[in-house]
Amino acid sequence: MEDEVDRLVAAWRRERPDLDVEPLEVLSRVSRLARHLDRARRMAFAELGLEPWEFDVLTALRRAGSPYQLSPGQLLTQTLVTSGTMTNRVDRLAKKELVERLPDPGDRRGVLVRLTEAGKDHADRALANLLAQERAILSGLSPAQRHRLAGLLRELTAPFDNLPS
Repeated sequence: MEDEVDRLVAAWRRERPDLDVEPLEVLSRVSRLARHLDRARRMAFAELGLEPWEFDVLTALRRAGSPYQLSPGQLLTQTLVTSGTMTNRVDRLAKKELVERLPDPGDRRGVLVRLTEAGKDHADRALANLLAQERAILSGLSPAQRHRLAGLLRELTAPFDNLPS
């Protein structure tokens, strides 16, 4: 079975036989898959009127477990954005009544961001929608192939997870 990447690689091998284009065979497919995943994420969140960044914040809070709250610093760590960006995101989610700000009982100057019931519902429904979309993307692979692919991708991405931001 030939795909678009096979055709792209063959063209580069013809045009630039002096270059080793083998990395394209893997990473061009990863790039194309990322675009398909981005589309699937947007479709999964569309019925709830959520943007991907909103999903990221809501699910970070949801994963924290009851009472579904984190400090802004903890949210920064989990979502890899700047503090100014996080402030803006929390403001926008608070306007939609998906999160609320509460005083931090452990720090008089601090705040905690907590999911509202509506935010928890949105996070749960969006996650279920996303998993359905992702299952469809992976449907051509057997469970063993998915497991093997997950291991290979873990090996590939693990060094980047430990880089300073």
